[in-house]
Amino acid sequence: MHLFSDIFLLLMLIIGPSETLFPSPEEGWQIYSSAQDPDGKCVCTVVAPAQSMCTRDPRSRQLRQLMEKVQNISQSMEVLHLRTERDLQYITKTGSLVSEVNSKLKVASESTRTLDPKSFQELKDKVNQLLPLLPVLEQYKTDARMVVKLKEEVRNLSLVLLAIQEEMGAYDYEELQQRVLLLEARLHACMQKLGCGKLTGVSNPITIRASGSRFGSWMTDTMIPSSDNRVWSMDGYYKGRRVLEYRTLNDFMKGQNFVQHLLPHPWAGTGHVVYNGSLYYNKYQSNIIIKYHFRSRSVLVQRSLNGAGYNNTFPYSWGGSSDIDLMADENGLWAVYTTIQNAGNIVISRLEPQSLEVLQTWDTGYPKRSAGESFMICGTLYVTNSHLAGAKIYFAYYTNSSSYEYTDIPFHNQYSHISMLDYNPRERVLYTWNNGHQVLYNVTLFHVIKTSGDA
Repeated sequence: MHLFSDIFLLLMLIIGPSETLFPSPEEGWQIYSSAQDPDGKCVCTVVAPAQSMCTRDPRSRQLRQLMEKVQNISQSMEVLHLRTERDLQYITKTGSLVSEVNSKLKVASESTRTLDPKSFQELKDKVNQLLPLLPVLEQYKTDARMVVKLKEEVRNLSLVLLAIQEEMGAYDYEELQQRVLLLEARLHACMQKLGCGKLTGVSNPITIRASGSRFGSWMTDTMIPSSDNRVWSMDGYYKGRRVLEYRTLNDFMKGQNFVQHLLPHPWAGTGHVVYNGSLYYNKYQSNIIIKYHFRSRSVLVQRSLNGAGYNNTFPYSWGGSSDIDLMADENGLWAVYTTIQNAGNIVISRLEPQSLEVLQTWDTGYPKRSAGESFMICGTLYVTNSHLAGAKIYFAYYTNSSSYEYTDIPFHNQYSHISMLDYNPRERVLYTWNNGHQVLYNVTLFHVIKTSGDA
């Protein structure tokens, strides 16, 4: 007999590109809740950031505090050392004066007749020169007390560290960290197997760089799987031809180590996408889609998107020749546009990446001019209601069921003018170009896993 159960797992996918730490370093992966619903289904909430350092462990916080104390003690000892070295030099210089005064006092004590007024004045002057040594000696006394205090703090730190070590038992901190990293790797592997989910939340924006003009687009390869870490940047939306290719995200952040591609045909809009090593973009003043291969620096194919509006006929609310928006998700390559026959409503077409042939088309019924931007996740088109501040993800169209719903997902538009918004399924983040800033958003997806077992 087979028992079938549905396990609903809500994963907070706080995962960024491999070369940057997008979550706060204070966040560690954690199961926040685990319970059963009335049907006996397991409901779990998990946070899985890109890296974890056991920072939620109170013993880890104690270790950090101890390290801060040790650092403070080291700094105090360094100041004490510098001051002592300075005073030692002063005392060395006054040593000869002490010897001279001592000899004169000895002579004076043996014969008072040798101590004439002139000699007495000289002796008095020598003593006056030694008077500044008195506060130095007082400082030495203070420093000696400080050394005693520091030694006591070090002893206390040693006792606390010993107690923590005994509490941790057989595992030291490094071993615990390795165990967490191993569990995290297994969790990430599990999330990759989960596949698709429904968007339930978007993180706060993570600004990667401020560069270029007000409008533009930037991206990494959206193909799954891929080990390609290159970043591409395309500044502007009107008649552009120059594409900058950076070796890594870190190079992009620093504006270094890039090469330039000069496209044979200019682009229109900002709805470009890189998929499996090729750039897909809308040719200027046409509804033609071009596939440009970066490695060979050549156009592999171009094809007209029949009936699609262009040249600001049916753009997003911000304009910018954004009539045709190309994007990719877990299910492949897509084109979002509209036609006169569809009365200006958003149309979704799934494209064959090699030939750019339209495989299937959906009419969403949502007016494109009322949309700020849109992006695809797992075959679902999500639409924002504005490109300005106060925008939210307002509409979702599900291609798997040809149905839609209105949503209310907050979306923080930090720089008040988004001209490009795309989802990268490989990294599971949103890329945006926001008023000359290149910004990332992490996403929260809801996953349903069906499992079976033998009784």
